Amino acid sequence: MNEPVKRILIVDDHPLVRAGLASLIAAEPDLEVCGEAETLREGLQLVRDLTPDLTVVDLSLEDGNGLELIKRLRTHDAEIRILVCSVHEEALFAERAIGAGALGYINKHKGIDEVIAAVRQTLAGRIYLSADMQQRFVEGFAQKRVPAQSPVELLTDRELQVFILIGEGLSNGRMAERLHLSVKTIETHREKIKRKLQLSSAAELMRYAVQWQLEQG
Repeated sequence: MNEPVKRILIVDDHPLVRAGLASLIAAEPDLEVCGEAETLREGLQLVRDLTPDLTVVDLSLEDGNGLELIKRLRTHDAEIRILVCSVHEEALFAERAIGAGALGYINKHKGIDEVIAAVRQTLAGRIYLSADMQQRFVEGFAQKRVPAQSPVELLTDRELQVFILIGEGLSNGRMAERLHLSVKTIETHREKIKRKLQLSSAAELMRYAVQWQLEQG
């Protein structure tokens, strides 16, 4: 008896990325894309409406952050299976994604076979990480905490969201709207980020954030 086709929802704000992922998935006879969303809000609604077997989530969304979406989806359904597919550095974001409730993390630059392997492994309810990241996790358990390799790793999830938006050139007001926070809260986060990154001015913070974004590709 044939196994039922597994249904996958894609949440990504780039149409070309969604089309590429959908094409990869459609090439597998036992997988299908049941829906696509480009915003956090649409993703939440489609998960409720479609109950996919797996939700593939990007970290950068037009109206929010993928980590926030993961947390909200897990609140809605503690058993939901989520795979993060992002261009951001795995060493910085994979642990945060797993901590938020995702089952796996894969970089968009990986090959077709690796992407499908990540999809299948997380569909099966197993953690998927690169070999390097798995080793980092093992070292983390052995040493309690792997020393931060970049000052950015010292930021909390919310501070990291603000830092990314600073690098995208958003004003405090726009960031407040995007993250559903007050402008004063954004200003507080900016000050904490400057201290952790040992920066003395808003201009230095902007340059640092923009350069970091460029390095992420």
